[in-house]
Amino acid sequence: MTSSLETPARRVGASGADVTATVRYFAGAKAAAGAATERVTLPAGTTVADLVAALAADHGEALTRVLAASSLLLDGLAVHERTVAVPDGSTVDVLPPFAGG
Repeated sequence: MTSSLETPARRVGASGADVTATVRYFAGAKAAAGAATERVTLPAGTTVADLVAALAADHGEALTRVLAASSLLLDGLAVHERTVAVPDGSTVDVLPPFAGG
């Protein structure tokens, strides 16, 4: 099932070899991005930091602020070093700080 908030794959950067990743936004990140998920095509070797910078540039100031405070998961594992490469077919979850108890 495709969500009405899902966007088609779009190209970020330019290179001969590419990888495709799915970015899933939660809570305030979803509101700032204007979508629950999006698929992006990236040059091979793109790092998580590169992906975050491209997403911020593409979506503007609201998502930039959210990304700065968010935790990220790469294929379900917490990203502690944003210098790790984004593999083909991976999923990156953007988890902004959650309030509540």
